This record gives sequence, structure tokens and C-alpha cells, in this order.
Amino acid sequence: MAGARVSGALLLAVWGLSCLIAVTAVEVVPLKKRPLTAERLRLAVKSVPRKAHALGFHNVRDANSLTKNGSVPDIEPLRNYLDAQYYGEIGIGSPPQVFTVIFDTGSSNLWVPSSRCIFSPACWLHHRYKSRKSSTYKPDGTSIAIQYGTGQMAGFLSTDYVTIGDVVVKDQTFAESTSEPGLVFLVAKFDGILGLGFKAISKGQVTPVWYNMLAQKLISQPVFSFWLNRDASDEEDGGEIVFGGVNKDRFKGKHVYTPVTREGYWQFNMGDVAVDGQSTGFCAKGCAAIADSGTSLLAGPTGIVAQINQAIGATGLVSEECKMVVAQYGDLIVELLLAQVTPDRVCAQAGVCSLRNDNPHIASVLDKENQKVGDDVLCSVCEMAVVWVQNQLRQNRTKQQIEDYLNQLCERLPSPNGQSVVECAKISSLPNVSFTIANQTFELTPKQYILQVGEGAAAQCISGFTGMDVPPPAGPIWILGDVFMGVYHTVFDFGNKRIGFAKAV
Repeated sequence: MAGARVSGALLLAVWGLSCLIAVTAVEVVPLKKRPLTAERLRLAVKSVPRKAHALGFHNVRDANSLTKNGSVPDIEPLRNYLDAQYYGEIGIGSPPQVFTVIFDTGSSNLWVPSSRCIFSPACWLHHRYKSRKSSTYKPDGTSIAIQYGTGQMAGFLSTDYVTIGDVVVKDQTFAESTSEPGLVFLVAKFDGILGLGFKAISKGQVTPVWYNMLAQKLISQPVFSFWLNRDASDEEDGGEIVFGGVNKDRFKGKHVYTPVTREGYWQFNMGDVAVDGQSTGFCAKGCAAIADSGTSLLAGPTGIVAQINQAIGATGLVSEECKMVVAQYGDLIVELLLAQVTPDRVCAQAGVCSLRNDNPHIASVLDKENQKVGDDVLCSVCEMAVVWVQNQLRQNRTKQQIEDYLNQLCERLPSPNGQSVVECAKISSLPNVSFTIANQTFELTPKQYILQVGEGAAAQCISGFTGMDVPPPAGPIWILGDVFMGVYHTVFDFGNKRIGFAKAV
């Protein structure tokens, strides 16, 4: 990732070794902090691929002891981008070329942008791997393409050394991305993805980094664990992933373990889902679930999530944006149209949209990157409102009739990616939501499942529940992403084919 992008991350990445034996040196990498805004949060949520077809992983061992035979586990610090993206640094090549990656338990391949990526703007804004600068590079050239829930990449395979903390994985095959279309990876705060899933879901049957760490005996225990810091204002820690054990300082009590039920995913059986202690009935007979560090929210079948969001008073994100445009700009839109301002100029004159160039093809990618993150949504809503107002004016409607009509249309707008918002003032009165795993109840409070940014009247609160439908035979399924893993320290026990959850501290 380009230097400007790295410096824009929110938190300090802390490289530490904390275990039962003596603690070794701790490396602290300071980062600059960007202001926390609703627009950036919304885009951060959208930026992490909420994949439905390539989630996964499994297996580990004796997770309540850090290590055996005196070996120190490797701890990789994570950075938190507005509670929506957790990423850390790795090195590829000799000497190491530094990249920021999402450590994703829902996929199995490692990829970063390639120096040969010329036509994808996303590559220009991130670090690119340069094979010619590495003395340990080995060519492969096999083509590869990976489709995620909200993004995709294509490129070719190469082999080189991969450095994670103090661990160096030799001869690791990875993908050099030469194509990253769309906005997902363009706006991402990470360069690439390092999958921690099973080889069964690895594209091209490439051996995952985690497998090679074990095969090369770089860690003593087939265990890794996640601690995600959900405090987006905390400049000290974004979180950490520990390879080879767990950090006892990051949880309290004992982990509750549940067996992996499908070795393509870190998948397990989950019991009932309850709202305010009342069963929803949807999973009373059991549901499948996945623990996925690469998914920002809690994703589940749309019909179920819609009812949960209804119970917590959540409404469609686009509907709220639409109502805000109507409330703030509705009268002005009417006045501008009555003043004979051309429809394609109304939103720009109202200050909602940027004034468009006559030739849209010469718009700069960097100009897009520098726009406020929420501009595209507000601008699109404004342009829709202009069309609606035009139709109403042709029918000689009054301003009040037009406003009522616009609000009715706003109510009918679907939300992108299933995201919904709640009234921040009502958070304290919202119900707890709980999941049953291994006959134990794992509860989330409103402050834990609501992402809040801003203060006072400017605050906006986004529901941590989002709809995502996975068709049979893989689905229907729940994906317990960062909202859940931030509350519960998660152990991926590869050796014993199980997943463990304990209250994070």
C-alpha cells in the first residue's frame, strides 16, 4: 500500500510476544489516525469482501496453553480501520517487500498487487510486488482468478519467501494480482489478502501459508488465535493474531469449543438465535455457522436478519440517506427546478454532487479517491429525487404533497449489502441478541452489535447484522464476522479440528 495509505490507518500496530515463558523484544510501529466519520465507516464495511462461496478453515490444539516445549508463538499485530477492516503487515521476497493484508479465515490464498498490474487503478494506490528486486523469487506463471462476495482479482502465481513477524516461510506460492476491477479494492486500506482457510478451498490447490508454516516447523503448535480490538478510537492496538498458541491476557475464563463440521470452512453447528432472551425459532433445530475474520458484520439469511433488524428498530441505510436528502434539500430542489435550472445541474448547484465534467471519461481516479466517501450515495439519491420532483411538478403538486411522496418512495428503497441503521439515541434501550454454540449462550449487547460514529446530532449508528443468502448445499448459513469475534476471543484449533470462543478482554 502506498505510504499515504498506510499512514491513513487508525491505530498503532503492536508487535509483541506474550507467553508463559520470558517475554522477548516488543516492536511498536506507530501509525497516523484518520478522523472517524460515518462515510468512511460505511465504505469500510463495503470494502471488505463478504464472500459467500469461499469462506473457510479448520483445526488446532491445546489452545488454553500458549505453547509446549518452550517455543514462543508468533504474534502479528492487526490494525483496525473503523471496526470494519483488520489488517497487519507481512513481507514478501528477499529483502522483504512490505504489504498490509487481511488475515482472512474465510479464504485460503495469499495475493498482493503485482508490478505488472498496469490497467487497474487499485494497484496504483497500493504497494506492488516487484519480483526483480527479490533474490529468492521463483517464477511460476500459472493463471489464477478469485471471486469474493464484493470483489474479485485475477493474476498469476509466483513463489518467494514470506515473512510474518519473525517467521520466514520459504518457497511460498502466492498470486500476483494484475486485475482488480471496481471500487472494492481501490478504496481498501489493505494491499491484499492472506487466507487462513483449508487447502480444499484454495484456488489452484495452492498450499496455504498456514500449511507451510506447519510443514516447515516454524511454530510448535497447530493453533492460531484472534483478538480484535473493537474500540476504533484506541490508538494503541488494533488487535492481534497469534500463530502457534494464544495470548492469555486477551480473554477471561475458558474457551468453549465446538467441532468443525465441514473442512472447506471453519464451519460448525450453531443453535438458537434469541432476541431479548426470546427464541426466534429460526435455529432451534440447529444452523450452520462460520467464524470468518474477513467479514465485517454478522451475516445471515436475509429473511432472518430483516426480522432481527425489525426487532431492534433498524431501517434501510439508503432509506435513511434518502430521507435526509429530502429533509435538507427537498425544498431547494423544488425551487431550483421552478427557477428553470437544468435537472442535471440541480444537485451540483445544491452542493450535493460535484459539478460534472462534460467528458466523464477524463475524471481522475485520484479525484474519486479524494471525494468524501458518502458523496456517491447522497448524489445518487439526490438525482433520483430530482426525477421524482419533476414528475410531481408536472402534476401541479404542492410542496407538502411532494415531500410526502418523496418520503413514501424513500421507504421503498432497498439497502445495498443489506445494511441498516438504528437511532443512536435508542441504543441503550435495544435488546441483547444471543447465539447458542455448544449449548452455551454467547450474548451481544447493543453497544457491541451497533457500529457508532460521530457525536450528538451528527452521530450515525449502523446495525451489525446484514443479510447474505448462501444457497444450498452450502447454505443457509450464518457468518460470524468481526462484530462477533471482537467480543469473543477466537481460537482456530487446526490440530483438534475445533473452534473455541471465550470472552475477550
